[in-house]
Amino acid sequence: MNAGGGRFRTSGVTALAPAIWGSTYLVTTEWLPPERPLLAATVRALPAGLILLTFTRTLPIGIWRWRALVLGTLNIGAFNFLLFVAAYRLPGGIAAMIMSAQPMLVLILAALLIGDRIRFAHVVACVLGAVGVVLLVFNGTAAPDFVGVAAALAGAASLALGITLTKLWGRPDGVGLLSFTGWQLGAGGLVLLPFTLSIEGLPTVISGTNIIGFGYLISMGAVISYAIWFRGIARLPVLAVSFLALGSPIVATLLGYLFLHQKLSIPQLVGILVIIGAVLLAQPRPVDTPALRPDNMKQSERSNGYTL
Repeated sequence: MNAGGGRFRTSGVTALAPAIWGSTYLVTTEWLPPERPLLAATVRALPAGLILLTFTRTLPIGIWRWRALVLGTLNIGAFNFLLFVAAYRLPGGIAAMIMSAQPMLVLILAALLIGDRIRFAHVVACVLGAVGVVLLVFNGTAAPDFVGVAAALAGAASLALGITLTKLWGRPDGVGLLSFTGWQLGAGGLVLLPFTLSIEGLPTVISGTNIIGFGYLISMGAVISYAIWFRGIARLPVLAVSFLALGSPIVATLLGYLFLHQKLSIPQLVGILVIIGAVLLAQPRPVDTPALRPDNMKQSERSNGYTL
């Protein structure tokens, strides 16, 4: 398979993670105990992290102790808590619409921290993505909830910074993907645990439906999806990965249509197409690479024949 096919296949696999996260809105409202965002976020992250750490038997050392804590807080702890707060207080589509600001934040952070160039195509993709999400989820009938809106915005900022730092720091030599994922899930869950116990406490009754919901969040919503996500961050440009997250509101809307009998209008269908166009525009494109010679070998290894 050529490099172009491999890179687009990586994008397609990575897109599975936000697709799974898009189902979080449905699972939260239908299968989990009501009004417990901290519990939902903690149960999603901590058991998944412990499972992976038990399986891999690798703990962070040296500088990676605090880096794992920072990344786990941004990518897992803070983001998941804010995601669940937004999911409880806002319609799923509205929460997703607000969090679509995340690629724009990544665009700025990648330029400041990594030195990525901001290209015209990047700006166009950001605008198209935001317009597409608005078309997809906004119906003008939901009353604004300040806490929900603030949580969604803060969640977008947390994920944007987490993605950028994950790309900037990379992964330590000799550490596998599952170990790296377990570090972050475990750290994020541990950060959330004391807040969960002190603020919400544990529910007195757990139904069979709740158990199924938690099991789904731990397996699909954490172990599998985050391993896929961090693999994509390692292999793709950071902005390209951030745009794949826009698949989440598409899945949230389609699941609402299929299972909650929500309407799917023409503007929403147009919004789906616009989002897909924005995501494709943000993905890396192959460029002509001259035949490798000793004097251009290093440059070729750095660019890998791709541009954004």
